[in-house]
Amino acid sequence: MTAFTLADLDRIVRERAAASPDESYTAKLVAGGPARPAKKLGEEAVEAAIAAVQGDREGLKAEAADVLYHLLVVLQAADVPLEAVMAELERRTAQSGIAEKASRRPA
Repeated sequence: MTAFTLADLDRIVRERAAASPDESYTAKLVAGGPARPAKKLGEEAVEAAIAAVQGDREGLKAEAADVLYHLLVVLQAADVPLEAVMAELERRTAQSGIAEKASRRPA
């Protein structure tokens, strides 16, 4: 098992987002406004779903990495800390998924 964590990736994304867009792909995504990293996240999520449906384990592994990276870029661009997302996940795991979903207000 690797010692690399989502928190490590988040730190790298934050550092690279602060760099010049000429030197960092992450900074270039963030500089493009919220739509640019969100579009990339959507593309990668679709590619991950396709790999999963096709049973392409290697492709899914690579696409899942892209999804996690682009999600963290979207969070960075929106100024939503990973810790807030983790706190929300922790709150939700205090009850069953069925109960948590039932407690949400209808859209």
